[in-house]
Amino acid sequence: MANIEERNTLSFEDFKNQNGITYWWASDLMLMLGYSDMKSFEKVLNRATKTMVSLNIPHYDNIIAVKRSINGKECQDFKLTRFACYLTAMNGDPKKHEVAVAQTYFAEQTRKFEVYAQSHNEIDRLLIRDELTDGNKSLASAAKAAKVTSYANFQNAGYRGMYNMPSWKLEKRRGVEKGKLFDGMGRTELAANLFRVTQTEENIKSKGITGQVNLEQTHYSIGRKVREIVAQNTGHKPENLPQEKKLPEIKKDLKKDYREMKKKDK
Repeated sequence: MANIEERNTLSFEDFKNQNGITYWWASDLMLMLGYSDMKSFEKVLNRATKTMVSLNIPHYDNIIAVKRSINGKECQDFKLTRFACYLTAMNGDPKKHEVAVAQTYFAEQTRKFEVYAQSHNEIDRLLIRDELTDGNKSLASAAKAAKVTSYANFQNAGYRGMYNMPSWKLEKRRGVEKGKLFDGMGRTELAANLFRVTQTEENIKSKGITGQVNLEQTHYSIGRKVREIVAQNTGHKPENLPQEKKLPEIKKDLKKDYREMKKKDK
């Protein structure tokens, strides 16, 4: 199977199919991106699906599961729209040469990211941010079951442990609106906060921690440990980590790409 770097032979566009919609077979894209089997490639498709969910784009219209016969054997395959192929490439293993080539190709087809390699990082940020939203909901539920009386104080105990300040002070320091702290965080900082949240919940449940004071102390202690790990691994205290392009702006750009790709294949 030729990859899309081979300009003089077959290209991504040569594998296009049209039957009511314009689509590419996932089994073809899989080989173009350097994956050898559908089982491992479906993990990449799942990340592309999660990205669409985050963007409120109907993934069932863009990644369509189909049973088809390949070499006389019935196999699971997927019809992918151009945008689905784009997100799949951006969610692929960046260490694969074929993935890097595909990301370059799609960057040229769209508005172009400032540095195309950053797009994988940006999508990672979107997905971790969604996990963090779910994690905070789960932590709130666990804290409620453990007899928390002031969730705001419990929550800020984690921030004080990790950032040496409550959330409102960190918001003021970074000049962001209330409740918008996560929008500008980089991948490392988002992942650190996700770890803080999930490990606090695990501690509460596994150790049977109850009561406001004990809950706050647990959250503070986990936050302090995360602070030490971040400082050791990055050379920066969490409050000094660089901020990146706001996630709502990234979503807006990706939705624009989606509209442009739909127009291209009409």
